[in-house]
Order: sequence, then C-alpha cells, then structure tokens
Amino acid sequence: MTIPTAELQALSNKSIIELYSITLVAALHGSTSVTRFHSGVGMNSNANIIWQGNTYTKFPVQAEGFEYVGRGTLPRPTLTVSNLLGTITALMASVNATTPFNDLQGAKLIRHRTLAQFLDAANFPSNINPFGTPSSTTELPQEIYFIDRKTVENRDVVQFECVSALDLEGVRAPKRQVTRKDFPAVGTFK
Repeated sequence: MTIPTAELQALSNKSIIELYSITLVAALHGSTSVTRFHSGVGMNSNANIIWQGNTYTKFPVQAEGFEYVGRGTLPRPTLTVSNLLGTITALMASVNATTPFNDLQGAKLIRHRTLAQFLDAANFPSNINPFGTPSSTTELPQEIYFIDRKTVENRDVVQFECVSALDLEGVRAPKRQVTRKDFPAVGTFK
C-alpha cells in the first residue's frame, strides 16, 4: 500500500522544514539585500513561513546535491528556481545593473532546516504552535554555500550551481602557513 501524498506532506511535529536565504554581497552586487523563500517541503500549505521573525515566501524551488560523503570532493548543490513570474530574472537584472554579467555569482545561499515544533507561533491560528514550543535558535546545522555560476536560464526556470567557501576562486586552505619556527624545538614540551 502506498502512502497518500497528503499524508506525506502533512505537517507534524517531526516535519523538517527547509528554508533558504540568498544574501547579496555589497562589493559584488552593490547591495546587501536578503531574499528568503521556502519550497513547501514538510508543509501542506501554500502560505509563507515566519521563522526567527523573518518571512520566507512560498516559491517553487528544487535544491539537490547537499549530501556529504566524507571523502572526495565537496558537494556542489544545484538550486533550480521557478522563473515563471520573472522574479529571479528581475533580481539578476538589478544586480547586473551595477555589475554587468554577474548573475548573482558570489551571493551567499544558506539552507536552514528546523522542525515544525520550532516555527514561530505567528504561523498558526490563534498564535499557538500546536506542535510544540517555538524556538528561533533551534535548527539543524546551517549549510552555507555561494552561487558559483548560472547553469540554466529560460522562461521556466533558472538554475545555479553552488560551491562551499573552500571552492571559491582564489581561496586557499589553510589561510595561515605554519612553519617549523612556529613550534618549539623537539623535547622542549612540558
């Protein structure tokens, strides 16, 4: 027997809510504006979500490739966003007005994940969270990436490839070189 879609999407206290934010960088984009959105994962609703006092707009988005394997290369997730209303194209046009052909390259993407029981009470009738006590600090570890390049743009979707901070151009690890003179001579440890 298959589980009905409505049951899979039903909100429960164990539902993991995925929220995304894209923050522009003043030096690259001429602005530090933040765009917040969610795809509706874990919710059976088309409503916006309020968390940490910020409103995350319901927006058709698909994010893939966040998994870590522990060896090999770092993940390079893709973010595919609906462009039917031209929202993303308009955002890129505003950025390109100050820095031509940037297309959000270098913008910070944060993937927030929390449980329904920790969502702000403003999301529920009578301002009471029926799943638990709201907490604006309780979340799974944030996943922070940077938009590396736009891979697809058409009337339907815009897709970006993201990278970790270590994969950004010109970044080297470690940032501080350690030499032998930084350590005491062998045998002098106490």
